[in-house]
Amino acid sequence: MELITMHFLFNLSLLIILFFLCFSLSKRFGSIRLEQRTSLFYFVASLLLCFLFPYHLNNELVLDLRIVPFLIGSLYMRLSPILAIILIVLRGFHGIDFGFYLALVIYSIFSLIFWCINPWFLRLTSKNRILFSTGISLFVGGGILVIALFLAPFHQMLDLFFAFLIVPPLGIAMISYIIEMIENNILLQQLLIKAEKKEAVEQMGAAISHEIRNPLTTSIGFVELLDKDSLNQEKINQYLSILKSELDTAERIIQDYLTYSKPIISSVEALNVQKELTLVISLLQPLANYYSVKVSTNLLSTKLIEGDRSKFHQCFINIIKYNIECMPNGGSLLIETVDTGTNIMISIQIAGEKRNEEQLKMTSHTMSVAFNIVRAMKGTIDIKNKIGKETVIQFYFKPIKAHLKR
Repeated sequence: MELITMHFLFNLSLLIILFFLCFSLSKRFGSIRLEQRTSLFYFVASLLLCFLFPYHLNNELVLDLRIVPFLIGSLYMRLSPILAIILIVLRGFHGIDFGFYLALVIYSIFSLIFWCINPWFLRLTSKNRILFSTGISLFVGGGILVIALFLAPFHQMLDLFFAFLIVPPLGIAMISYIIEMIENNILLQQLLIKAEKKEAVEQMGAAISHEIRNPLTTSIGFVELLDKDSLNQEKINQYLSILKSELDTAERIIQDYLTYSKPIISSVEALNVQKELTLVISLLQPLANYYSVKVSTNLLSTKLIEGDRSKFHQCFINIIKYNIECMPNGGSLLIETVDTGTNIMISIQIAGEKRNEEQLKMTSHTMSVAFNIVRAMKGTIDIKNKIGKETVIQFYFKPIKAHLKR
């Protein structure tokens, strides 16, 4: 005779494998409690697996591990009403007998209880949730064991004991532990991202405060000079011109900071990528010559994208200028545009020895501003570090079919 424990352990292994397939291998993995559709699919599929591999103790009693997905789904996801209905319907396929009515009563009661205690359960600590769910499964398993022994005496008591008091609690403990571990890792990852963002903002703030101090100091000096009575009109006009220029510089730096925080696309128009990039490259060619950086182009795409022309220029001026200045010993830049069919790809290939990390940190906020502009224009970014000193930054934009009204 086949051992119930071995049968249940095989069933449990299938449930755990299915769990990893549904959650751990997902590229867009998020919080399990937030993945409602994936979670519902997993628990429904788990119930189906349990009913596909049942153990018939007699004609009316069908034994399986349905309590595992039902309990986990009820406590963690508050799916007890849905799972109870599915479970009762599936049990009906084995026949409308005493076992069916027993399952109807038991799981209807459990469904209501678990629905009510779910908010309290989720407020528990991670450790207490694991202990509580395991303890509940032990209690339920003990109740099923007593009912099974009362209705169908079984001569292999040790096998029945292990099947109901060891395997279900073990399975629930394992799945609960995995869920809690994943949730804790996601929380730690979110905290790490927040910490990195805070550090980036602090570094950018330090860099901007350093940059904005220069034009403000100059402006204060010329304001003091303008306060003198001995100045003629020509000098006053000259000082006012310099003062305006310095204040414009300060305003531009502040605007960069605001763009980093939340880029604002003020006007939307059709942009010819080939034409706009040619203009940007021509503006930066003297800087490239100064740093001995060779700039090559291969602008093949003639399609249009939707965006703000000034922001587009600001974005790619910042990116190209940043990468030119990062190669004080010379290097090369290859700027390409490719029509992929669904997107227009702008590729910037950088080859050359870059400055050290501390020097890069002082100017990296310009790249952050540029990347935020790309995202505000509904573009995506892919950075690839190739072998050696070569880096490729790829930008993808959706093309438009016709010119927009300006």
